[in-house]
Amino acid sequence: MFKTQTGNEIAGWVMAQNGCWSMLKGGIVVNASGPAHLYFEVRKSKVKFQAVDQHNQPLPNATITIKQNRPNFPLGCTINPLILSNTWFQNWFTSRFRYTVFENELKWYVNEPSRGKENYDDADALLKFAKANNVQVRGHNILWDGVQLLPNWVGELSTNDLWKITQKRINSIVKRYVGQMIHWDVMNENLHYSFFESKLGSKASTIVYQKVNKIDGKSTLFLNDYNTIETTRDADASAAKYLAKISQIRQEGYNGPLGIGLEGHFNSPNLPYIRATLDQLATAKLPIWLTELDVHSGHNQALYLDQILREAHAHPGVEGIMIWAPWTPTGCYRMCLTDNNFKNLATGDVVDNILSEWKLAGGLKGATDSNGYFETSLFHGEYEAQISHPSLLSKSTYKLKRFNVTSMKKADQGRVHVKIHA
Repeated sequence: MFKTQTGNEIAGWVMAQNGCWSMLKGGIVVNASGPAHLYFEVRKSKVKFQAVDQHNQPLPNATITIKQNRPNFPLGCTINPLILSNTWFQNWFTSRFRYTVFENELKWYVNEPSRGKENYDDADALLKFAKANNVQVRGHNILWDGVQLLPNWVGELSTNDLWKITQKRINSIVKRYVGQMIHWDVMNENLHYSFFESKLGSKASTIVYQKVNKIDGKSTLFLNDYNTIETTRDADASAAKYLAKISQIRQEGYNGPLGIGLEGHFNSPNLPYIRATLDQLATAKLPIWLTELDVHSGHNQALYLDQILREAHAHPGVEGIMIWAPWTPTGCYRMCLTDNNFKNLATGDVVDNILSEWKLAGGLKGATDSNGYFETSLFHGEYEAQISHPSLLSKSTYKLKRFNVTSMKKADQGRVHVKIHA
C-alpha cells in the first residue's frame, strides 16, 4: 500500500506463507507527484461476509460496519507503584494497555533486601491494580544470574546454603503468584552471567526451570536477555548463543513451556539485523517477545521506536511487545512516553498511532456487491459486525456475535456469513 497526500493506493496483495518465499506483484498509477510511504500490511487475514434476506437471497448495497473489540497482538508497558496514587497515570495507562510488567517490584533485591525479611507489598498492590483493570502481567524476575543484581547477602553464601535459599526464593515468589502471571522471567540474563551455574553446577538453570514449572505449570517460562537484537558486537548474546542455551536446557531435561525474551534496549536500530536475528530465533519454534523495549534519548528517538515496533510486529515469530517506559517525575529509565502532566511526548504519539492502526480505531464500513458479498482484510483480533439495509425496515441493524480473525493455513480465507431475517 502506498500512502500519499491524497489517500492510500493498494498496489497488490499476496497470501504469504511461512517457510518459503512468496511473490508480491502489482502496480499502481497515481495522478500526483510528491513523497509517498510504502507500507506492508501484516498480521491480517481476508474476511468475507455475505448479507442475505429472509429468503436467503443476496442483499446488494447493504452497509456493513465492523468494530474491533480486542486486538490479538499484545502491546504493553511497564508500571511502578507511582501509578497506585496517581489517577492521571492510571487513566493514561488503562486507556491504552492490557499488558504490563512491574519495573522492580518482583526483583529479589526488592523483595528480600535483608535475609529472611520478605516484602511483597508493592507487588501485591500492583497486581491488584492490574486485575481490577483487566491487565495481564509478566513476572520479572525470579532469579538474576549476575551476583551484582542479587540481594547483597546472597553472594557470600556457601554452596549448600545457596541451594536452600534459592529454593526458598522460588517457592516464595512462584507459589505466592501461581496462576497469576502469563510469563515468568526465570533465570534473568544468563547468557551474560553465570553466578548460579558457577556455584551450583552447570545444570543450575535447567533445575530452576523445572522447579518453577512444577509449581506453576500454566505460565510460560522465559529466557530473557539483552543485545541479541540490539547490536552485532556482543558475542555473549548472539542468536547462535541463545539457541544453544535453549538446546542445553532442553537436553538437560526441561520439557515445559519456554519462551524467548529479547529486552530490546536500543540506541539506533539496524532493521535488517533485527529481521535476520528474529528469523534465526524463530527456528526454535518458541514464542518470542520483546520484553523491555526502549530507545535511548536523541533526535530520532520517536522515529526509531516506530520502526522497531513495526519491524517486530511484522515478524510472524513475535507474539508480543512490552515497552520499558515506567513513568517517574524525575525522569524515566531511558525513555518516557509522556511528560509529568501525562501529555504525550513524540514517543507517546508513536504508541498511540500504532495502537490506533492495530485496533481499527473508528471502525470500518463497506457495501456489499450485487451478490451480497463484502470482503476485507482485518488485523487479527476479536470483532463484531453490524449490517443495515433499507429493505429491513425496523430491523435495519443485525448485530453479529463476536468473531475472531486469526492466522490461517495456505489458501484459507476467513468467511463470516451473515443471514438477516427481516
